[in-house]
Amino acid sequence: MKFYQSSLLKQFNNLLCFITTKQDGNIAFHVNDDEQRVLQNHKTLANRHSYSYKKLIHMKQIHSNEVRVISKEDDFFSIPSCDALVTDEKNIPLMVMVADCSALLFYDDTKKVIGVVHAGRTGAFSNIVRNTLQTFSTQFGSRVEDIFVTIAPSICQKCYEVGEEIFIQAQQLQLEYAILKKGEQYYLDIKTILEKQLLQGGIKKEHIEFSPLCNACNTKEYYSYRKEGQTGRFGGVLMLK
Repeated sequence: MKFYQSSLLKQFNNLLCFITTKQDGNIAFHVNDDEQRVLQNHKTLANRHSYSYKKLIHMKQIHSNEVRVISKEDDFFSIPSCDALVTDEKNIPLMVMVADCSALLFYDDTKKVIGVVHAGRTGAFSNIVRNTLQTFSTQFGSRVEDIFVTIAPSICQKCYEVGEEIFIQAQQLQLEYAILKKGEQYYLDIKTILEKQLLQGGIKKEHIEFSPLCNACNTKEYYSYRKEGQTGRFGGVLMLK
């Protein structure tokens, strides 16, 4: 099976880190897929990567800037409603699911803390990056200069047309730099917003890695809600060994 591997995070031997593709099947329960088939996809992933699927934590992603700290008491069947997960517990895989939005994987190699983030337009506009970094700092004593971040394949600007109301909202938030106007059409670049927020948060530029791939340009390998409509989700998984 093919997985997108982070060249930034693969240097750390104590991490399990991978991004799934369509070959692994849909991993989301909320897209009208057969639940048993989705569960089997999770079990197959777990077997292939040597973790217990029952320990994997995924989210009911609500397009927010909410962050949840995960403990040993959490499991696969207790699904938090949020858009970011953070933990320092070993052998608890954290998963973020996407199909155009950005999946960010965070790692502090000093304090040994990991996090996964789902950032679509709402998450980027409400700066879920800032909330995640604050959680690393306040809950685990992390220093931002020790954190590494990799961002999975996500939608590119030319594939992400938005309406004028989004442009106006971006202007109000001083994010209009991320929107390209062509005639009466507007195109949003989420990656530019996320990179600026990471840098403003104190992450070193050399500690940030964006996948060059657009999932919407590569629907043979990745799901894309904008290109395909009703579709599955691919995901990023990060675990401390």
